[in-house]
Amino acid sequence: MRYFRYVVISFTALLVLSLGFALIPAERPGPGDPPFSEQARLAALQDALDLRTAAVQLSAEAAAGGAANAGAAEETVTLLTLQARALLSPSDSSSFPGASASASSPPAGSQVPSTAATEAPAAVPTGAGLAAALSASAARRLADAAAADGGMARLLAGVGTAQLLAAESLAAASGVAVATLPPAGAGTTQATGSPAPTADPTASACPLQGSGTAPPKQETKDAETGAALGNMLAAAVAAEQQRIYAYQAALSRLGPDDARAAATFLGQHEELAAEAAVHSRAACTPPPAQQPGFVLAPGFLAAPVDGLGSLELAALPAYGDIVAQAEGHMRTWAIAALQSGARRAVHWGSALGPVPGVVLDQGKLPELPPGPTARPTGS
Repeated sequence: MRYFRYVVISFTALLVLSLGFALIPAERPGPGDPPFSEQARLAALQDALDLRTAAVQLSAEAAAGGAANAGAAEETVTLLTLQARALLSPSDSSSFPGASASASSPPAGSQVPSTAATEAPAAVPTGAGLAAALSASAARRLADAAAADGGMARLLAGVGTAQLLAAESLAAASGVAVATLPPAGAGTTQATGSPAPTADPTASACPLQGSGTAPPKQETKDAETGAALGNMLAAAVAAEQQRIYAYQAALSRLGPDDARAAATFLGQHEELAAEAAVHSRAACTPPPAQQPGFVLAPGFLAAPVDGLGSLELAALPAYGDIVAQAEGHMRTWAIAALQSGARRAVHWGSALGPVPGVVLDQGKLPELPPGPTARPTGS
């Protein structure tokens, strides 16, 4: 009887323990890393805020001392302010410290997608230091644009392009050779031309058409995406043909220096037209035939410099759309085309805006929290 009692007590204790373990909730897994595109956005925002702080200091110092780079420094402040506002998302509104606080660590879970680090200049920045930091940030944005999701890729490509040109402008105003700046990053070009498209040896003749192996809904979605990209590329061919015609018409009406630049740019547009046609065929869309002529804007021939600048600006959103829609080699080509178009627009004196390739309504951008050092502390 005694042994039976021991057995009952032991069984009861075992039952209680097992029920207790079963009722203890399992430890919840920690939050995973945000997607690559979100990491890239947070890194771009953090760099823009850090660089903006340095630019504010440089601008104040240059203005007080009457330095030659005061104007370029002030333009850099404006650019980085607008870029930071463009990079903000609603989720960032609760992750900024107070106006007098400064975050001492990067956002949680926002490891930098690229391996290259961008360091803001020291406490007392110089024009050369800020230009180098801007160029390094541009390289990082352009590299991340090649791998990010569509819309974020377009945003990062525009941010990187504008930062690169701002770095070169600030370097020139500070008496620094542009060649000493960090490179723009792999897959892009600092020259005014675009790299030739590279065919993917593993791609089929029409890789964007359905293969018959995916579910019907996915097949339909892929076909729609391919058709949209093909139409964008065909439109790019037609637009390049129009710019070729415009440059040819403007050549005889430009001064010697402008005519030499226009002749170079004409060659670039001829290359872009040929490259866009190759990509259009790869997207299973026949490129349009060459037209005998185009209607130019009123006043174009009377003011060809302004007209050419307007044409270059008009091309940027179209290439931004291709960046967002394309992948791989085609996206790399579109980023380079966006970059070279921005350079030509700047050459003709056109104002790029803070994010070339993206149409922004600056009045609708979210405002930055007060304080030049405010940075996101988490996401």
